[in-house]
Amino acid sequence: MTEPTLVDIGVNLTHRRFRDDLAEVLERASSAGVAHIVVTGTSVRESAEAQKLASRFPMLTSTAGVHPHDAKSCDETTIATLRALAEHDEVVAIGECGLDFDRDFSPRDVQETWFANQLALASEVALPVFLHERAAHERFLAIMKEHRAKLSAGVVHCFTGNERELRAYLDLDLHIGVTGWLCDERRGQGLREVVKYVPADRLMIETDAPFLTPRDLRPKPKKGRNEPALLPHILKHVAVCVGRDEETVAHETTQTARAFFKLG
Repeated sequence: MTEPTLVDIGVNLTHRRFRDDLAEVLERASSAGVAHIVVTGTSVRESAEAQKLASRFPMLTSTAGVHPHDAKSCDETTIATLRALAEHDEVVAIGECGLDFDRDFSPRDVQETWFANQLALASEVALPVFLHERAAHERFLAIMKEHRAKLSAGVVHCFTGNERELRAYLDLDLHIGVTGWLCDERRGQGLREVVKYVPADRLMIETDAPFLTPRDLRPKPKKGRNEPALLPHILKHVAVCVGRDEETVAHETTQTARAFFKLG
C-alpha cells in the first residue's frame, strides 16, 4: 500500500513494551499503510494515559474503560473518572470492558457489576463500547441483551469464538474485531472458518499489539513484540478467509471502522 489507509482498532500503546520507541512504532505503522490507531484503555490509569497519548499524535484516538481483569480495582470514583475522560475529543469509545471467566483475575460477580456500569455509562455519553469476552459467552450475552437497546454500537474485540457465538453477537447488531489469532495454525482454524459470516459493514481488523503476534510471521519480530505495522499481514489472512481481494477488504474494514468510531 502506498498511502496509509488502514485503521487498527485495538492497540495497547501505553504498554511498557512501547515505552522506548513509540515514535518509531507509529512511523513504521504509517509506512506499512496504517492511517489510524485506536489506543485501548484497560484501567482508569491506562485510559488517562491513552487519552494523553492520543492528544499528542493526530493518527491516534483512544478508548476509556476498565478491563474485566482490573474490575476488582473499581470503586465509587471509577465511573465519574471515565465519564470525565469521555468528554475529551480523543476518546471515541467506552471500554475495554466485558467479562473474562478464563483467568478470573477479578471475581465474576465484580466483573459483571462493572461491565454493566460501563455499558450504562456508554449509553449515557452516547459512545460505542469496545468489548472483551473470554470463556463467558452466556453471561456476556445476557448482560448485553439488557443494555443493547440503549447503546449506539459495540464491537466484540479480538473475537475468537465459534459460529454459534458469532451469530449471537451479529443478531445483537454488534461489530466484530479480528486479530492475528486467525494466523495461528494451532488455535485459529475455527476463526478462519467463521470470519466469512461477518457482514462487510460489521468487520474490523486489529493487532492488539504488543500481544497476539501473528504466529506465522517470517522472520519473527524482535523480542516477539506485535505492533501496528503488522496489520497488513492480518488483512491478507482475512481477505483469504472471506474470499475477497485485499484492496476490497482494506476499503471495507477502513470505512466500517471510521463510521463506527466517527473518525471522519
